[in-house]
Amino acid sequence: MRRPVLALHAFVVGLALHNLAMAELWAAGVRGGWLDAVSAWKDVLLLACLAAVSPRAWRALRFRTVDALALGYAAVVVVWSLLPQRWLGGHATHRGILLGAREDLVPVGAYLLGRGLALTERELRRLGATIVATAAGLAAFGLVDIYAIPLSWWRHSGAPGWFHRQLGFDYRGLSYLPENFVYNTGNEHPLRRLVSTFLSPLASSYLFVVALLLGASALARRARPVLAWAAATVLVFAGLLWTHSRSSYLALVLGLALLAVVRRGARLALAAAALLVLVAGTAFVKVYPHLAPATSFTAQELAVQRAHAHATGGAAVSGLEDASITSHWHALRAGASTVLHHPQGFGVGNAGSTAARTGVPVEAGESTYTELGADAGLAGALLFVAWSLALAGLLVVRAPWLGAAFVAVLALGLQTDVIGVPWLAYVLWALAGSAVTTAGAGAASSPRRTRPLHQL
Repeated sequence: MRRPVLALHAFVVGLALHNLAMAELWAAGVRGGWLDAVSAWKDVLLLACLAAVSPRAWRALRFRTVDALALGYAAVVVVWSLLPQRWLGGHATHRGILLGAREDLVPVGAYLLGRGLALTERELRRLGATIVATAAGLAAFGLVDIYAIPLSWWRHSGAPGWFHRQLGFDYRGLSYLPENFVYNTGNEHPLRRLVSTFLSPLASSYLFVVALLLGASALARRARPVLAWAAATVLVFAGLLWTHSRSSYLALVLGLALLAVVRRGARLALAAAALLVLVAGTAFVKVYPHLAPATSFTAQELAVQRAHAHATGGAAVSGLEDASITSHWHALRAGASTVLHHPQGFGVGNAGSTAARTGVPVEAGESTYTELGADAGLAGALLFVAWSLALAGLLVVRAPWLGAAFVAVLALGLQTDVIGVPWLAYVLWALAGSAVTTAGAGAASSPRRTRPLHQL
């Protein structure tokens, strides 16, 4: 606790391994309340580090508008957590309220931790290396997994128990594994996709996007050792392609394009990288069915798949017009309509995965912003958006790669719950808070202060 910066390294590595570790513990017999206690390590560590940050560091901070927006958003979440559910028309359980409040408030806690840290240039460089090394390790493991470890092994691992029995997700379509564990082609032979230790292709792809923007920035300024950065970046990009997450491909293009605008000295190289990612991603979507290993549904899974196809009037199709894109758009429109027609919200715990886990009606799902609107009302959602935009504007100027990553994640938030991905909520928002502190420190600060985060 004398060096809270080490917690950031723990979050980078530990949260990337979290789901796999919890699944293995479940398989080993650690279940129920005991496993809940173990899985809360990240929350305990965050609270301990917030307490460990020197009071002198807090007093030295210059209070900014972005801080007021963060605290205002947190206050709304707290109030909406305490309001009786019947006043708002919600149905969340006490457990659902706790789970929802924790998810909604983690970005604020991580941001405040970053605000309280005065990181040196050396610490920032090490943290950047940890992020890229972690991403490279996840990519390597994930690529080996989809070709060497059969889906049947995962069906009999602790992963289904962790997701279904422990967390309460009803993933019946793939023997209680997350349904996006594979790419459903609409027939009996889905394709494997990279899930790595996250046990999720989407969470893996989000980490890869952040790491690739960091890697691109480092290569643009010729950070040493150049070969190591280049090799890690290529490996991570391969991992991103095999997640088959088209939204993440586009988010990376957006981030690189923004970097090209901000980093004038490397504008052509970064613009070329954005174009290369766009072309490579589009081409990979076309050739993916010929590269990815095919697997098979079990008889029970097929029955569930057919019942779902019958209920929805069709099945998934491959290519850029995959049904998931359409479903995300419909979910966003439906969620926005719900929030606009019920602007007071339903109370914390009535949206997204929290509502699904606790067995109450899901008032809004998939989009970060509509879920917050259903949880904390239109006021909470608008405060989060205002805080995010103010933070993004500051980061783009002060820490270009981090600003690009933050904007890419905010764009992903339109079709997925990004703050529900712990790695993003803890790591990205903590780095953002640190960048705000750095921005206020100035170049003539004490030796403990650091230069801009683009020096990572």
